[in-house]
Amino acid sequence: MLDYVGVDYPEFVKDGKVLDEAEYVEQREFAAQSVEILRQLPAVPDQAALVEQARQLLARIETKAPGAEVSALAAAVRTGVIRAYDLTVAPRVAPDLARAAALFEAHCAACHGAQGRGDGPLAQGMDPAPSDFHDTARMEQRSLYGLYNTITLGVNGTPMRSFGELAEDDRWALAFFAGAMRTSEPQRTQGEAAWRDGVGRDKLGDLKALVMVTPGELQGGEREAYAYLAAQPQALAAGAPSPIAFARQKVAEAVQAAGRGDREGARQLAIAAYLEGFELIENALDNVDAPLRQEIEREMMALRAAVGGSQPGAAAQQVSNRLEPLLARAEAQLSGNGLSTTTAFVSSLLILLREGLEAILVLAAIGAFVIKSGRRDALPYLHAGWIAAVALGAVTWFIAKHLFAISGAQRELTEGITALLAAAMLLYVGWWLHRKSNAQAWQSFVREQVTGALGKKTLWAMAGVSFLAVYRELFEIILFYETLWLQAGPGGHSAVLWGMAAAAVLLVLLGGAILRYSVRLPIGPFFSVTSGMLALLAIVFIGNGIAALQEAGKIGATEIHFFTVPLLGVYPTAESIGGQALILSLVLAGLIANRRLQRG
Repeated sequence: MLDYVGVDYPEFVKDGKVLDEAEYVEQREFAAQSVEILRQLPAVPDQAALVEQARQLLARIETKAPGAEVSALAAAVRTGVIRAYDLTVAPRVAPDLARAAALFEAHCAACHGAQGRGDGPLAQGMDPAPSDFHDTARMEQRSLYGLYNTITLGVNGTPMRSFGELAEDDRWALAFFAGAMRTSEPQRTQGEAAWRDGVGRDKLGDLKALVMVTPGELQGGEREAYAYLAAQPQALAAGAPSPIAFARQKVAEAVQAAGRGDREGARQLAIAAYLEGFELIENALDNVDAPLRQEIEREMMALRAAVGGSQPGAAAQQVSNRLEPLLARAEAQLSGNGLSTTTAFVSSLLILLREGLEAILVLAAIGAFVIKSGRRDALPYLHAGWIAAVALGAVTWFIAKHLFAISGAQRELTEGITALLAAAMLLYVGWWLHRKSNAQAWQSFVREQVTGALGKKTLWAMAGVSFLAVYRELFEIILFYETLWLQAGPGGHSAVLWGMAAAAVLLVLLGGAILRYSVRLPIGPFFSVTSGMLALLAIVFIGNGIAALQEAGKIGATEIHFFTVPLLGVYPTAESIGGQALILSLVLAGLIANRRLQRG
């Protein structure tokens, strides 16, 4: 409704005079409904301000304010709603306009006409008449997002019905198709040349920017570039910014937001700069210059702290000034036409080896216990856990790739929660194993359990640990390999694959060695070593889980002077170190209590 008001009001109210009373009444009614709907939406921090803005919009319409003023105010409220309620405002992938042509013929041409001029066979007598997509004055005020909303929701009180039954990708395709109808081939050709020359990159740099802007907001060559991109949106994929360029952009936007006093907006932009930008190349940079990677990570964390301070604008600018040369160094380190073959191979090997090692340790430790206890019939639970994790990981990848995008924050949130759950289960299984570490307890266990079935609680805990230990790693593995694949380029793809194969072989060998030598240990040392290993992994998972939640912005991060060892889940924040210290204390207290029980 806000989009409809912003587009239609200037056409029917000019110089303080109403040119069409029925249309004016409709604009006023839509503005009044917008106020009421905003009041009824779920509470968010900006809701009251949005309601007040909407009331101002209604008041300006009632005083017959200039069209440009009303359009700008309607656009401001619309943008505020999108930001406050975190709405998805862009297609996941570049729309398929070839398919859109068939969709338009099937669903739209009857009213809008085959050429989109509002003269279809069903248009006669419609009030209001179907939109003419060649009406320059009107289409100048329509964003592609506005067209998508109209297609999705329809317009109440008009013949324009909702087409929500169509797939989301199809609705976006129709929006692009309708938005591009008024542009000519010469315009698009000029726009292609302008885009290649860099015109419009700041305003039309990605799909979100393209669909949110209106042609009327653009000038000169930007209009031609818009015409080209609306007709050829896939061109944006080829021009997508690099992860470092994206990080730079978001850091700059965070500084601007902090300068305006928008602390929450600045914090979200700072989080995006890391999760959606720098994190994608940190593995490659780690193999080339690990200290530089750590320094950039510290400054990214400092940026988040800065925007929440008493002088967010100045503090954020200081951090940005320190970050810029660091990001430039990182860009220089990773520059060139793809990674070298050696770097691609080593990066690929280390990604899988590092991310898979924790899972292998868990699976090997539990597998050794099951074999040593003579309960091989419990192995299916262990295998079911990791197989389910791999299957769900594949489903998650497909969903993220083809149905909707999983943001960096969502990925880190999932990793953080699964890490904390895995830590809790590891502590349970480790404590259970430690209690069997003396000969008397082991013999009692054999008499009571081995001749029957293991306790269901223990079996399902083992399956749960197996599942969580594998599933939590898959998010990062998939993400990092997708990024590495692009960075390596066609010439480095074979090196990436060989690196994956080498890492898989090493993991199998490591897992086999752990399993083999663990089974050979005497009962007491076996249980002590295994329970100790699981306790150590629980501490690692706690550190990684808290760090992931901090990166997602769900937990605060208080930086302290401490070393960083990601493999052990050690990060220089008070929250992460404190969480690990707490779990370590619980483990030590459990060891002391168990020894006292054994002595008694």
